[in-house]
Amino acid sequence: MIFAAKVLASSVLISLSSWLAGKKPILAGFIIALPVSSLISLTLSYFEFRSMDKLNEYALSILVAVPLSLLFFVPFVLNRWLKMNFTLTMISAVSLLAGAYCIHKAIFKIL
Repeated sequence: MIFAAKVLASSVLISLSSWLAGKKPILAGFIIALPVSSLISLTLSYFEFRSMDKLNEYALSILVAVPLSLLFFVPFVLNRWLKMNFTLTMISAVSLLAGAYCIHKAIFKIL
């Protein structure tokens, strides 16, 4: 039951944002940039596990990951000048995101 609620909340947020992107892309971008998914995820994790230690580590991981995850958007911004097709832009974005994950992992080995 809890898993179904998580799936429903996530799918509604993603569906609403993608639908809104066609009508008001600036508003959709703002909504998706809000830490709504983190808020939902942290709340559900707390009620499921009741461990502040795990929750604190989870929140720290999110805090470190957010600036790194912004690398995903760099190819889309540069595409204004580079004029790459969607597939190449997405492959570049995912590659940068994979690199960001490696950096994230390295940071947590140090901590």
